[in-house]
Amino acid sequence: MQKELLRRVEVGVRVLGALALIAGATFFCFHIVKVNGVTAALTFLLVVLGVGTHWGLAEALAASIAGMLCLNYFFLPPIGSFTIADPQNWIALFAFAVTAVIASHLSSSAKRQELEISRRQREMEQLYTLSRNLLLLDTRGPLARLIPNQVAQVFDLQGVAYFDRATDQIHWAGPQDIPVEASRLRDAAVQGTVFHDAAAHTTVIPISLGGPPIGSLAIQGTTVSEAALHSISNLAAITLERAHVQEVATRAEAARQSEELKSTLLDALAHEFKTPLTPIKAAVTSMLSDGCTTPNHQELLHIVDEETDRLNTMLTEAIQISRIEGGKLRLHQSPQSMSGLIRVQLDRLGESLEGRKVVVEVPEDLPRVSVDPEFIGIVIGQLLNNALRYTPPGSPLAIRSRVEEGGIVTSIEDSGPGIPEPEQQHVFEKFYRGKEHRERIPGTGVGLAIAREIVRAHGGKIWVESQPGQGAKFLFSVPCAAEP
Repeated sequence: MQKELLRRVEVGVRVLGALALIAGATFFCFHIVKVNGVTAALTFLLVVLGVGTHWGLAEALAASIAGMLCLNYFFLPPIGSFTIADPQNWIALFAFAVTAVIASHLSSSAKRQELEISRRQREMEQLYTLSRNLLLLDTRGPLARLIPNQVAQVFDLQGVAYFDRATDQIHWAGPQDIPVEASRLRDAAVQGTVFHDAAAHTTVIPISLGGPPIGSLAIQGTTVSEAALHSISNLAAITLERAHVQEVATRAEAARQSEELKSTLLDALAHEFKTPLTPIKAAVTSMLSDGCTTPNHQELLHIVDEETDRLNTMLTEAIQISRIEGGKLRLHQSPQSMSGLIRVQLDRLGESLEGRKVVVEVPEDLPRVSVDPEFIGIVIGQLLNNALRYTPPGSPLAIRSRVEEGGIVTSIEDSGPGIPEPEQQHVFEKFYRGKEHRERIPGTGVGLAIAREIVRAHGGKIWVESQPGQGAKFLFSVPCAAEP
């Protein structure tokens, strides 16, 4: 209210100044130079143009009316009265009045355009300064307090408030608090709406960057345009998003380093544990082959031999998963025959397959696959061991391969109890084991996780198809090798 009163007083003073200029021009033309009516009219027009250019339309209109009256009274006969004797002078007076009004409007329009250009230029400079300051902010600092402070300082605002939706807190900046309710700030942040309070010269805008609002900004002042307000909102959103991205990247890097350290330690420990297993296995195998022990001792040695194999398998899986998680999985791909890869793994299982019917339907004329034979061998071995471990002894197995969508799909199918549907999406997770078998069947729960990561590294995919009571079918795909 006080500002509006001051503005009106300022306009009134300028109107009096315009009238004073017309009075001075009249005195100069009538008493000193003694010009005719045409010269006086041109002089008054120059005064009107100057007033409109430097002050505004209201001052120019006042000067136009005063100039018309002075022209009539002092320069159009009869001199000294507001009556006009010659009808032609009426036309001259009317022409002067119209010209003066049009000149007032044009000059004031030019003034407004000049002021608008100047204001936009200043806003652009302020937005550039704000963007530079926000980019230089330390994103590890309290951005919720730093952003409104920067906005208030750069744009010289009476007050700025920022509502942080994540913490449900309001941060104030500027020489005085904004007369805005906290509910307005929350509504703008939740609903994404803009609120204007003309009486208090306050605007509340949401802060978002293509998604849901992350907060809201309230600004008090009349010097900031609506376009600049949205630019300020976008700059604040970009700053907050940049800080969020940097925080996520920092956490990811810390997690990666932690995971790499954990994998390195696990790899080292697994190798250290495997070192004494080799002589233990050799000694037990030698004692069993010599047959120099009693039957009871033979049974105990068989237990030692089996548990040694089990421990060796667990350590091998630990080494493999540590290499995968540590980013040390390096593939050496070459054209390979899928039937040959499967045959090698069946030969390695040897005695484990005795008493089982194994159906192998892998055409010899299948296209070769581009794989690392060692790692794909691990995948096939894991799936075969998984089928042997979770299905009753003597149940048949089926291994099939086919061409599909530029790759080879291989399936290993058993006739066991199957996997319930809720568990199928978890079987490839690390350390996950089925609820019905985790207590009675030994294992670590990382074999299928290793197989999944190896297949992914080859650019393929692995999945399971199963119905309770109808067995389980594990399938994986790998790309075909390029034609020579």
